[in-house]
Amino acid sequence: MISFQFDASKPIVGQASIKIKKPVNEVFAFVGEHFFHNYPKWALEITEFEPLSGTTVFVGAKARQIRNEHGQNEESIFEITDFNPHNKLAFKGIDAPYQDTYLMEMTELNDETLLTFIFELTEIDLLMRPFQKLIRAAIEEGAENTIDNINALILATPSEQSPLLN
Repeated sequence: MISFQFDASKPIVGQASIKIKKPVNEVFAFVGEHFFHNYPKWALEITEFEPLSGTTVFVGAKARQIRNEHGQNEESIFEITDFNPHNKLAFKGIDAPYQDTYLMEMTELNDETLLTFIFELTEIDLLMRPFQKLIRAAIEEGAENTIDNINALILATPSEQSPLLN
């Protein structure tokens, strides 16, 4: 008997990190505490975004998004799965197989934060498996763009002001 080892449940992961010249509390305020306000600013592919549980971020809060992915509109609802002040924000798709994680840690310099973004496509259709290298490259490029966008937005916000941008 011939057996094929196709594991459609193995995630495809992209990860990127950047050092941001702001203290961890400011980075977390921008990324975590004010996530529902700021997320569409750094995720430029979002064409519609709606918090479904109010604008306060907490584990279990949900939001709906429509993303333009290579000319196709993809709608999904996601749920906050981890909210650990000054350290971590994570959410996962309820009706789509993805998970986003933002990790923040203070570096040896108190006014600098290491931000790591991880995107996981938690499962992939069997027919798409032959393209997993291309998918992984696109995910990694997206992760780099995400941290670059966050960094630019945070650095454009003066420290003495709120972590929100107008």
